[in-house]
Amino acid sequence: MATASEGGVARDHPRAVTVVLSVVGYALVVAAFAGALPLFPELSRGAVILLSDLIAVVNSVALVALLAGWWFIRRGEVRRHRAAMLTAFALICLFLVLYLTKVGGGFEKSFVVREGQFLAAYAGIVRPAYLVMLAVHILLSVLAVPVVLYAVVLGLTRSPQELRGTAHARVGRIAAASWSLSLFLGVVTYVMLNHVYAWEVHGAALLLFAAPTVRARGDG
Repeated sequence: MATASEGGVARDHPRAVTVVLSVVGYALVVAAFAGALPLFPELSRGAVILLSDLIAVVNSVALVALLAGWWFIRRGEVRRHRAAMLTAFALICLFLVLYLTKVGGGFEKSFVVREGQFLAAYAGIVRPAYLVMLAVHILLSVLAVPVVLYAVVLGLTRSPQELRGTAHARVGRIAAASWSLSLFLGVVTYVMLNHVYAWEVHGAALLLFAAPTVRARGDG
């Protein structure tokens, strides 16, 4: 994933640019959860559900693009690798916009297991399993941000030949692995929350996890 560039801040200081972009991204998410960004319209219940579905679709396509990019670079197809990775990156940016809109203008969901649902008799196992997958998904989403941004900044400011002398390949492998697992777990928890089990409105947006024996905050 690379293109030549005649100097510039991003080319000369990729780490600094990565730090700035990461901080901005983190700040936007925290501000949206805290209700400190008066930028989002108030959403109806139906709009929140629709956004949840759109986010799942976007994440699924991003995962496919990411895996395709990994496959292409393994085959030495640099241009296709670059196109696939930039597609995945654009989709994850779209995800961020949709997610901030959903959180900033809507509500969060709590995971609920009810009688008669799949493996309802094993709710004591299902809820912790959901929580663990959600926790790993969130943690990887947070930690992957600077790694992904650094790989993208390097790729966009250097030619394929120049990239061989950088950490792009090593960082890219870490970014692709963490990003792929995060996206996969995000889709799995979405399916569990919205299509296998049930949910109810969770009033406290900043509370990432409720008691495992009662309910779990949903990411979908």
